[in-house]
Amino acid sequence: MLLALGLCLSLSGIVTFKSAQELREVARVVPLDRVLIETDCPLLAPVPYRGKRNEPAYVVQVAKTIAEAKGIPLAEVAEATRQNTERLFRLAS
Repeated sequence: MLLALGLCLSLSGIVTFKSAQELREVARVVPLDRVLIETDCPLLAPVPYRGKRNEPAYVVQVAKTIAEAKGIPLAEVAEATRQNTERLFRLAS
């Protein structure tokens, strides 16, 4: 399993799609310290932007969906994914 290798899992706008119940279940069970979020720009815009050109500003919809799946506040997902990104890319905080 990817997590056993110490890898992170990145979730995109697909997690917001009505048909992505299994992916939302993955989002629910993956430890928050292993989650990253992305946009897949310019394709695969999240709900409610389906059919439009995707853009980085829409990543908040991915974070909201993860928060809902985990039953935690959006701010907690935002902070964790910020920390995960800084750790992965060795960015100064």
